[in-house]
Amino acid sequence: MRTQVAIIGSGPSGLLLGHLLRASGIHCVVVERQTRSYVESRIRAGVLETVTTDLLHRLGIDAGLNANGLLEEGFALADGDRLFRIEITRLTGKHVTVYGQTEVTRDLIAAAPERGLEIVWEAGDLAIHDIDGDRPSVTFTKDGAEQRIEADFIAGCDGFHGPSRKAIAAAGGAAEFEREYPFGWLGILADVPPCHDELIYANGPRGFALASMRSPTRSRYYIQVPLTEKLEEWPEDRLWDELAARFDPISQHGVTRGPALEMSIAPLRSYVFETMRRGRLFLAGDAAHIVPPTGAKGLNLAASDVAYLSDALIAHYRDGSDAALDAYQARALARIWKAERFSWYLTKLMHRFPDDGTFEHRMQSAELDYVASSPAMQKVIAENYVGLPL
Repeated sequence: MRTQVAIIGSGPSGLLLGHLLRASGIHCVVVERQTRSYVESRIRAGVLETVTTDLLHRLGIDAGLNANGLLEEGFALADGDRLFRIEITRLTGKHVTVYGQTEVTRDLIAAAPERGLEIVWEAGDLAIHDIDGDRPSVTFTKDGAEQRIEADFIAGCDGFHGPSRKAIAAAGGAAEFEREYPFGWLGILADVPPCHDELIYANGPRGFALASMRSPTRSRYYIQVPLTEKLEEWPEDRLWDELAARFDPISQHGVTRGPALEMSIAPLRSYVFETMRRGRLFLAGDAAHIVPPTGAKGLNLAASDVAYLSDALIAHYRDGSDAALDAYQARALARIWKAERFSWYLTKLMHRFPDDGTFEHRMQSAELDYVASSPAMQKVIAENYVGLPL
């Protein structure tokens, strides 16, 4: 098979890139090692910046977003029993939208056939070849037979564990930076109404907690737990008791209990793989960077990567110019590091680190008190939360 751009990975970054290229008449194929049902069932983040919603509106793949997205004009920070609101729309003129990444992925997959975007599911033993040459290729097995896709370019949108980043690392000379955090997030998803009309990021004596939602009838909660904790140590009743103790005193509606649709413990990591291009292979999304979920930057950073990369590929085919392709890495990294900085800041501010003592806790309280009383600091947080300009 021959195509112009081979895209590895059918997460939001790969699907968005594929749709943007097809809308400009560029032929591309998305190759995914998992099944369609597996990809469509993955539970992920749900706070979208305007950079992400603008791409969906531009593509016209926004019926679900328009019907079910919740516009959020603010969010709350809590320091113990004290709750204060960051008024993001008043401070920035923008808003965020609560619409699950699972729904975004399903919408993009459903729109693929009519837009001429081919997706190859269950592509096993995927490998990347000749990225430094003029004819890079992707090989994989499908239904027991090996297949090859030759392309002008390959876009690695296959996440942290995919082959794209590993192909660049194997070639040598790559630069990467990492910070692992000494705790994880224990999360529960349930069909119950949210305890508050907006998200609450809480810092208390027992650590961080987040009250969020996917819809007016579906809630997502997280609490900070040590990395040594096991999911079986947390029966649902224990987690609901913990959430009620933290959020009932400060939320508008109190915690409503219900059976879990999903529970999991996720570790937290900050990671940047700065070598986002090698020859004709480009990385986008989690293949190049991971942010802690504090601040909801993961999907939105992937969307900004795709906006830059799609513009660069379109310029190559439309204008014969490679200037934007040559500038892609530097342009993407400038925004990535700013998002990493904000995610790190909010993580440090709202979590209890095991090695912190009374001095560090006092510093957290002083910082939160400053944020609560400073319109200037609230604006800094608001403009980072809604997303910096492309």
